[in-house]
Amino acid sequence: MIPEKLLEVLKQDGVVAIATLGQDGPHMVNTWNSYIRISPEGRLLIPAGYMHRTEANVAFNPDVLITLGSSKVQGLHGPGAGFLIKGKAAFVTSGPDFDALKAKFDWLRATLAVTPDSVTQTW
Repeated sequence: MIPEKLLEVLKQDGVVAIATLGQDGPHMVNTWNSYIRISPEGRLLIPAGYMHRTEANVAFNPDVLITLGSSKVQGLHGPGAGFLIKGKAAFVTSGPDFDALKAKFDWLRATLAVTPDSVTQTW
């Protein structure tokens, strides 16, 4: 379910926006394209150093929206490719999804694991 073009984008520098909805309303946090890994099952694995409000929101409502892109990857209409990912999120602190990122990012306290419902190239 992860398009090849998205894998290209993840290899480039760029900002990722992660939107959640909690009891206090919407919240957005950022990370870097290059931090995201894809599990063998197709989950997006995102290292969480802080993201405490994001974690509280995910406990309240697991739906997340993620946008990311890169100007260095050919898009639909020229230079630049971007994606909108809708999915369900969970914070994990043990197991294979956690271990995969802890080996790379020793500063993480949890892994934000996102199971995509849809992945749409937007530009």
